[in-house]
Amino acid sequence: MSTLIEGTTGTSSAEVRALRDRYVPKGLHVGTPVVVARAKGAEVWDPEGKRYLDFVAGIGALNLGHQHPDVIAAVRDQLERYTHVSAQTVTYEPYVRLAQELDRIYPRSGDAAFETKSVFANSGAEAVENAMKIARVATGREWIIAFQNSFHGRTYAAMTATGKTKNSRMAFMRTTTPNIAHLPYPYPYRPLADLGEEELADLHVRLFEQALETNLAPEHVAAVIIEPIQGEGGFIVPPQRFLRRIAAICRRHDILFIADEIQTGMARTGRMFAIEHAAVTPDLLITSKSLGAGFPIGAVTGRAELFDALGPGSLGSTFGGHPIACAAAIATIQVIERDDITARATAVGRRIRERFDAMAKNKPVIGEARGIGAMQAIELVQDRATKKPAAAAVDAAIKRACERGLLLLRAGLHSNVIRTLVPLTITDAQLDEGLDILERSIDA
Repeated sequence: MSTLIEGTTGTSSAEVRALRDRYVPKGLHVGTPVVVARAKGAEVWDPEGKRYLDFVAGIGALNLGHQHPDVIAAVRDQLERYTHVSAQTVTYEPYVRLAQELDRIYPRSGDAAFETKSVFANSGAEAVENAMKIARVATGREWIIAFQNSFHGRTYAAMTATGKTKNSRMAFMRTTTPNIAHLPYPYPYRPLADLGEEELADLHVRLFEQALETNLAPEHVAAVIIEPIQGEGGFIVPPQRFLRRIAAICRRHDILFIADEIQTGMARTGRMFAIEHAAVTPDLLITSKSLGAGFPIGAVTGRAELFDALGPGSLGSTFGGHPIACAAAIATIQVIERDDITARATAVGRRIRERFDAMAKNKPVIGEARGIGAMQAIELVQDRATKKPAAAAVDAAIKRACERGLLLLRAGLHSNVIRTLVPLTITDAQLDEGLDILERSIDA
């Protein structure tokens, strides 16, 4: 019988793909045919030695790139001490130190001053579930407001909060959880009306207020959960005015404002958290993905009194806040601050955006380039006048890019968006090389 090590050493890409076809369900879709044997920084290699530039970064989970030496050193040090003990059995320092760090970097704006607490889970979806549980108990209310075209995860409540049916929800429609409502989210490229950005923000705020006046009483709403930039939805950047006004309405009605920063957090947008661009202080903050720098962790951080409303035993997870993941997360925060990764994200994003804007001038297939910081995307259309989505063009471009050594993924409600989630530690030379491949792949 083959061991795990024997089965993954010297095995060809074709053999690994055959094993996946045999033993892994089709429901777990894979975006490229690439098999990875090793990775470093912004590069990965397959078993045959072919090199790929990684513009996906574990779907935004590797803002510091593959195998960052400081993160690996922190993990190795923790491995020598202990791997697992469970936070529900004993107290261990990495858990509480990470909670302390998240309190220190919490996105407080203006004169907002309050203590926070944190609870850790294994993933972003679990963190979303915990945030909704905390909100409902702390407020004594049941309803959660989410937004159309959003993505919050694949567990039942997180899946129900997700604001699009196809792919993530279609097969499970009869078993979604109750008391979650969806309202329109501003999509400046595809607006509900021909309005400027500020007017569009006001329209969506009015729709939000109308929902509270008609089918949802504010006294029944526990929380609003929102992505400051919609990730899987296609890197949709709402007017910052919209976020600020929704937060103000929440404060007026004692509705909690939950910022889902699973994909936008940890310096991706040029700030530690994307909600900082709108100068909004959330009541609860959800982080995951790049918080762990490749190690699985999800976190809910927020106002201490909200957590204190829950009794002992109401929160917990056997592996939540795993010592290895906590050590990786602490190192991640240290590296981001020490190396000014937020500034690097801004510079990387500017470089990508300049290329995207230049490409859009002579490629009618590009309807819009958009994003903040190093969270940049292009939306492909069949016709700029009608804005008819060009999903097939996206799939073809991603396939050609992969053949030429660049990993990309699509996004968007219509699957017609090419998104870039490059490691923020990528070199300028690597970034330009990847953008050259992307442009040639679109041209082809």
